[in-house]
Parts: sequence; structure tokens; C-alpha cells
Amino acid sequence: MQASVQTPLLELREVSAGYGPIQILHGVSLHVNDSEIVAVIGPNGAGKSTAFKVIMGLINHLGGAVLYGGRSLVGERPDRILGLGLAYVPQGRVVFTQMTVQENLEMGAYLERDRAKIGDAMDYVFTLFPRLGERRRQLAGSMSGGEQQMLAMGRGLMMRPKMMMLDEPSLGLSPRLVDEVFDKTVAMARAGLTVMLVEQNAARALEISDRGYVLELGRNRFEGTGRELLDNPDVRRMYLGGAIRAP
Repeated sequence: MQASVQTPLLELREVSAGYGPIQILHGVSLHVNDSEIVAVIGPNGAGKSTAFKVIMGLINHLGGAVLYGGRSLVGERPDRILGLGLAYVPQGRVVFTQMTVQENLEMGAYLERDRAKIGDAMDYVFTLFPRLGERRRQLAGSMSGGEQQMLAMGRGLMMRPKMMMLDEPSLGLSPRLVDEVFDKTVAMARAGLTVMLVEQNAARALEISDRGYVLELGRNRFEGTGRELLDNPDVRRMYLGGAIRAP
């Protein structure tokens, strides 16, 4: 009997995309299976964040297939994509600074009309990020960078998505807070969330990932399990500062 082939939860097939007349992605292909953590790494300008934006319908799609649960996302509005269970946390700790923590979280559930579901989602966020629960009445703009990143991630969870895309979640954070962000990412995955993350902190991202992709100049360069990419001498030399990871 032939073994069944798992259908990816998210798949890009030969995707090209860009900003106006400027093409950034040139036939990028990748996939994410249900319950995986998948890292996308590479140098600045490689097209990592662009891949996330074309998935969410935020930039020009120039060719190729973008599939989520077997359904094409090409031409869909970002709010419709969110409603399908795919959440996106952009880089830069984007929060509503003049709103409280609770109000920011409520904004993340703006498509949900069932108040009980919103309350359950908020309880889950406060369980995962206790600090947010302690500061639920605090203005987001008065919080530390790490707390704002936790809030951005928590807001992405408010629609109880099946998959979350995290764009540079550790950007600009202290080493202690970087550890916390990665720990929370693993905790979300263990709770059943599928995660794809773009990260400049490539080694840490690969350490927690089931699989990874390396993009360069808008094209696929390497792919493999997190361990395989950490052990690949070319990947180490070009993207990990030459460090040999401990087994």
C-alpha cells in the first residue's frame, strides 16, 4: 500500500511578487505542514518579509500559487484571509499606543461578534502572557519593547488562528527578552498552533524549528530540517557567522 502524502496547510508554488514595478520574489516555493514550526531565514533583502506580505494579500502577486488549506489566497482581501484562520504579526511591534492592552487585544478580534469567544480568547492570551493580564489597563505606548511584542503576538491570537506568521519577533529586544519570545513561540506550537517565522536571529530560529528555508535575492537557496540547516557548512558560513552548533 502506498503511504498517503500529507497536504500542506500553507504552500507557495513558484511565487513571484513585488512592490509596484519592483519584483522581489522570483519563483519562491515553500510549504508548512500542520503543527510545524518553520523558519524562513536569509540576508537583508532576501524577500523573507515579502513572502509573508504576498501570502496576506498586502502586495502585488505576480505569479505562482498561494494555497492555504488547499484554497487559493490569490486575490483575497487580508481580512478574509484572517477569517480563514491565518494570522500575521508584522515586524516592528505594531501596537495601538494610545489604547490599553485590553483594547489592543479586542482590536485583534474585530471580526468576531461572539463576546463569549472573545472572552475565552483573551483568557487564553493572558494565560500564555501573564504580564499582559497584569497590565490590561495600561496604555500600550507606555510598555517596554518586549511587552509590546508580547501584546502584538497576543493580538494575533485573538481570532484563535490555526496558523500564525511572525515577522522578526525578536527584532531589537534584549537577549533575555529574545529568549522569552522564542519560549512563547514554542509554547504556542505545543498548544496546537502552526507557526512560520522570519528571523534575523537565524540560529535561534532554526533551533526551535522543525524545518527551515533560506532565501537569497528573492529565490530559494537551501531547505531542510532545522538541524540539517544548522549543520550545513555553507549555511553556517554564509548565514550563521560560521558557528558550529552543539548537537
